[in-house]
Amino acid sequence: MIKLGVNIDHVATIRQARQTYEPDPVWAAVEAQLGGADGITIHLREDRRHIQDADVQRLKALTHVKLNLEMAATDEMVAIACEVQPDMAMLVPEGRNEVTTEGGLNVAAHAQRLQTVVARLADAGIQASVFIDAEAQQVDAAAKIGVRVCELHTGPYAHAFHQSGRDDQGTAVAAELEKLRLAGAAIVQAGMQLNAGHALNYVNVSRIAALPNIRELHIGHAIVSRAVFVGMREAVREMKRLISPSVAA
Repeated sequence: MIKLGVNIDHVATIRQARQTYEPDPVWAAVEAQLGGADGITIHLREDRRHIQDADVQRLKALTHVKLNLEMAATDEMVAIACEVQPDMAMLVPEGRNEVTTEGGLNVAAHAQRLQTVVARLADAGIQASVFIDAEAQQVDAAAKIGVRVCELHTGPYAHAFHQSGRDDQGTAVAAELEKLRLAGAAIVQAGMQLNAGHALNYVNVSRIAALPNIRELHIGHAIVSRAVFVGMREAVREMKRLISPSVAA
């Protein structure tokens, strides 16, 4: 059964828009867990645009499921991860001017630095993962730096799906799915865990969930958006039913 990691960053985005104390991301994490989330994902960005340091500490103390900390591979973030001890630290690219993560981490170009970061995290007992594009070069590089988990960037697939009028049989969609399938097979062949995420929502997620060997999907914006109308528990339940049809309604 595919596990669902719920990214709650944008609950904090709403809070930070007013520079106040609500809505509380910890409450969102609790509601997500009650809805069946298998993990909670947060991205502590260098500019602290949504999740704050105190949120990370509180979520580590109060979250009863897997806590996945997305982070840039900087000395500051590595030090925070080693102190907080999340269950997994996912290394992602980060740009100050981007609205959200715009592409996978270029592991091949920064292999030496990333290998050092992965080793530091491992020494602290933290499983490291990398967020990469569906490219053979990046899969090979990820295996060489010693990560145990790769998360494939599904943004290009999601954009193709939307631009095709949500026709999941379209040529562009099929091409992106094939890239993901091939990269996923290479990840598993290299002995790493296959996860996926980015820009997935309630209408495009099924084709990704159907790919072989997917272990976890990390989804945030779509779930938080649905929660505005139906509540976090129900939003998570709906997504769980889509990615794991055997889950009871």
